[in-house]
Amino acid sequence: MIFISKYLVPRGYAGITIFPFIILKYNILKLNKVLVNHEKIHKQQQLELLIMPFYVLYCIEFLIRLIKYKNWDLAYRNISFEREAHKNESNLEYLKQRKFWNFAYYL
Repeated sequence: MIFISKYLVPRGYAGITIFPFIILKYNILKLNKVLVNHEKIHKQQQLELLIMPFYVLYCIEFLIRLIKYKNWDLAYRNISFEREAHKNESNLEYLKQRKFWNFAYYL
């Protein structure tokens, strides 16, 4: 399910996935297949990790990367979940061929 809310999406981002919802900042972004695919990849990651552990691991990994890089954007882009989603967001068939727990490859 895709919802639109400019208030729930953090500044600087176009969308966020909070299982089972994909939340986009603006209605027009529904047409952005690459962005929607990126968020669907996150949705699958969350499902595989039974939702709550995904958020815990995401936050821990972000904090480790933030300490390492001392840069918010660089830390965010190097989280394994984000690396998988960014690398494969343009492949609209990715989720059909994706292996279980494939984000681990990006650790």
